[in-house]
Amino acid sequence: MKNVVKIQEVKPSSTDRRSFLRISGLTLVSSGLLLAGCNKEEDFYADPDMLSKPGRGHFPGEKNGVFDLGGGDLGVLTYAYALEQLEADFYTRVVNTTGFTTNFTAEDQQELTDLYYHEVIHREFFKAVLSSALPNPKRQLLPDLAFDYGSLNFSSRDQVLATAKALEDTGVAAYNGAGRLISNPTYLLLAGKIVSVEARHASAIRSLINPNSKDFAGDDVVDPSTGLDVKKNPSEVLAIADGFITTEFSALYLP
Repeated sequence: MKNVVKIQEVKPSSTDRRSFLRISGLTLVSSGLLLAGCNKEEDFYADPDMLSKPGRGHFPGEKNGVFDLGGGDLGVLTYAYALEQLEADFYTRVVNTTGFTTNFTAEDQQELTDLYYHEVIHREFFKAVLSSALPNPKRQLLPDLAFDYGSLNFSSRDQVLATAKALEDTGVAAYNGAGRLISNPTYLLLAGKIVSVEARHASAIRSLINPNSKDFAGDDVVDPSTGLDVKKNPSEVLAIADGFITTEFSALYLP
């Protein structure tokens, strides 16, 4: 399958900057490794050991009139796809808001534009992976979600960065918590490569909020006794994301 990712057009001129953050995101998606390693999920589920595990055999799709994320590896990838849709939508609104070039510093604009590129790439990458792996993507691929950010003022630097921090910290915890649910090593590699980028995002946002501090790896996200980052189960993460996602869906087969 040819790996083509379409990026929406953005206004800021800083999109030409070949920063480290942007390069790392493009490297992730251009490798082709993960799509090349994805087989149809019916081949994966043909392994009796996989079918015996909780959630295996529950493909994403409509359950009782509501789309369910499913279980097993494809359920986890669909869960991640939902979160990447949220992050991509948020940064798309940020970089295209009227006050982006006036209310945010040049550094803010560069970093936020890089994050915009990454999240759109991640969203489209998951869509391509799932479209390739699902037996019936027309019925089993999570549809485009709708979002509502309430009273969030996208022209307010403080509000945007605070929301970005919450989304990125939650995203890192989500991937950390989902890793144990993945059996296919190719999919696990995908999650590991993306969570490392999301962690860079979280650090970058924290540094914009509080420059020259230790907040980029604060004790609220990295346990000082173990040196390990926070992890959250899908149910915990979706309870947070539900504050932004207005499209109804369920996660019956994810913990």
